Amino acid sequence: MSKKDTKISSKVLHVLPGLFVCIAIALVSKFLGQYLPTLGAATISIFLGIIIGNTIGKHPALNKGTKFSEGTLLSISVVLLGATLSITTLFELGVNGILFILLQMIFTVTGAVIIGKRMKFTMDFTLLMASGNGVCGSSAIASTAPVIHAHSRDKGIAITMVNVTGTVLMILLPLLTLGLYQNELVRSSAMLGGILQSVGQVVAAGSMVSEEVKELATIFKIVRIIFLVGVVMILASIKTKSIKEGVHDIEEEVHSHNHQSRIKMPWYIKGFFLTCALYSLKIIPNNWGAKIKEIDNFIEIVALAGIGMRVYIADLIKQGLKVSVYCLFIALVQVVAAILLIAILF
Repeated sequence: MSKKDTKISSKVLHVLPGLFVCIAIALVSKFLGQYLPTLGAATISIFLGIIIGNTIGKHPALNKGTKFSEGTLLSISVVLLGATLSITTLFELGVNGILFILLQMIFTVTGAVIIGKRMKFTMDFTLLMASGNGVCGSSAIASTAPVIHAHSRDKGIAITMVNVTGTVLMILLPLLTLGLYQNELVRSSAMLGGILQSVGQVVAAGSMVSEEVKELATIFKIVRIIFLVGVVMILASIKTKSIKEGVHDIEEEVHSHNHQSRIKMPWYIKGFFLTCALYSLKIIPNNWGAKIKEIDNFIEIVALAGIGMRVYIADLIKQGLKVSVYCLFIALVQVVAAILLIAILF
């Protein structure tokens, strides 16, 4: 066996323990979901994951597998979702749907920047929080950081806090959509897809409501991600302007230079549009849809178990008060903006 094969085998072996635990949680969740249809397998999988991940499953040997489930499997799930949707489905959002997404992103990014400045956070950290909350969580932060030349410390804290905020909202927003909209399809989907930070959180929260809301909320979210490049360019220009005006600290100035970094669109978004196009062109037959959806559903439940297992209660508690208050203010801006925009546009 070559050195390369050995390395691949080693990586697979490190992934398997955590992956098997996530699959086991998914199987138990599907079984329990038959007897608790109000909750459903997806919701059960998340909460079982949280419980196990913070108790008996809190073991370093499981980390690579849970990360694989949370990241790669969820991305595969998004790609498979495209194989069950026609291009025409994307246009169901209509002009109002696109306008809602654009305005919601503007309010979120603007709010995060203004609040961050008022609370005296560094410009890098403020822009990363704006990107992560406004577009697509960790992926947006990872795309923004090299472009604005953010310090690795700011990047790490931003990723942690955006995920913490998204996790809390993932649990609370389905309750809010129930109270405000009685889980009506378009308005509930707009709220979840327009606010939540990561695709995984949108899928998880949507699954707590219904299969239809999960699918439409994911489409809202994907349209948000399409605007990633534009948002990153705007944030880069804000950073450049702040440097010219001297609104930055010495540390930021040391890390600022003229090198232009490439902005990458997440691969699963490209995959989603590819499978969606193949389905629309009938290259993927319509009669495959039910089977693909069944496979996609199970992969998604496994991924949700991984998401749950990587929600560490201790991390939620130990974050500083000032950063937590900042996250709270951003979340309030997002929720209030979404409620007002949904009332006007839908």
